[in-house]
Amino acid sequence: MNLLSIGGSDPSSGAGIQSDLRTFSTDNVHWLTVITAITGQNTLKFGKVEPVSIDILKNQLQLVFSDFKIDGIKIGMVYNSQIIKTIYQQLKKSKIPIIVDPVIKSTTGGELLKKSAIKDYQKYIIPLATVITPNKYEAEILSKTKINAKTMPEKTAKKIQEMGAKNVSITGIQTKVNKISDFILEKNKKYVITGDKISKINHGSGGNYASAVLFSLAKNKSIKESLKFAKQYTYDSIKNAKKIGRGIVITDINEKDSTVTELSESIQKFTEIKNIYKNIPECQTNFVYSKEKPKSTKEILGISGRIVKAGKKVIVAGDLEYGGSKHVATAMLTVNKKFPQIQSAINIKYQNTTISKIKKLKLIVSRYDRNQEPKNVKNKGSSIEWGIKSAIKNLKESPDVIFHNGGFGKEPMIIVFGDTPKNILKKILKIAG
Repeated sequence: MNLLSIGGSDPSSGAGIQSDLRTFSTDNVHWLTVITAITGQNTLKFGKVEPVSIDILKNQLQLVFSDFKIDGIKIGMVYNSQIIKTIYQQLKKSKIPIIVDPVIKSTTGGELLKKSAIKDYQKYIIPLATVITPNKYEAEILSKTKINAKTMPEKTAKKIQEMGAKNVSITGIQTKVNKISDFILEKNKKYVITGDKISKINHGSGGNYASAVLFSLAKNKSIKESLKFAKQYTYDSIKNAKKIGRGIVITDINEKDSTVTELSESIQKFTEIKNIYKNIPECQTNFVYSKEKPKSTKEILGISGRIVKAGKKVIVAGDLEYGGSKHVATAMLTVNKKFPQIQSAINIKYQNTTISKIKKLKLIVSRYDRNQEPKNVKNKGSSIEWGIKSAIKNLKESPDVIFHNGGFGKEPMIIVFGDTPKNILKKILKIAG
């Protein structure tokens, strides 16, 4: 995925182009950049601004667009009217997602959008926006309205939308103690996304939010899904902010969840196993992994969609999310309660030949009969938990495999268990190899 960031250079790497380059740097995203201005700043104060020449701005834009397929664009600092008009001419016919992050003033006090350029910003940049993401202060400047107890953000958002933005997200509105909300106005609906507030002055959270929205939209998520994702992503970046210089903290967006990394790598390797498509059931496959002692399926990482069969290939349809799986996660959670070392699981297609091979490998195998399932269990929708409990009731060692032969309207299934996704892969390679 190629994403383009158009904005200013921040030598502290707290915001601007440098911050965007850190965002999703290991998630198969290649960030392209077009620099509009050079700033001098650190975590203590703001220094000077020098816009690039229009000639070099045009040259950057032309060369980037002539060589790369761009999947989405983020517009940050634009500084003056000449830069604004040049960007507009290049992007006015664009059909890809464009996120506009109105950069008006630096956290350390510097002017990033000249007052004389605000009218041109309203006329040329705002209409480019698939989503515009002003904070409360920026929204008030652009709309010339005040957001307070009497004036709700809807009026302000409508004014910005009337300038041409398709969707508006006004961030940072405090509605309750220790809560912070974003007001969203789409074409035909409005809503609020609320999260916990972190009382910490930071450098970079606004840019992180806009970048996260772009990343999600470029992956074909809806506006609401993308804004929810950005809300959580930004919260995490503020929570992990570090005091790198002597002034305000800089958001940290590179802390990786090792659970996500290992499961993601294992899923990729699973999809590359020769003829693995033959082991994908009709209900498709999920692959899950959790940290120690999960209390519910919400603490178990899984694919929000499935690993699906596409001809003789398999593809991952969905993202990794905690709570992303229900059935396989429930099976893993049930086993984990008796055998805490079991933290990963995957379901594959039931085949008699597969069961025979599993038994020859001398793996620890158990089964349950869905025909013996009590009606009250079936009515409650807790079939998997009942089945897995039945299968492990008399086991003294953790199972490698649990299967059932199906039931009325239910596909037979094999679930492979292990302590890590890597351990699961070793078993799958023996079973399916």
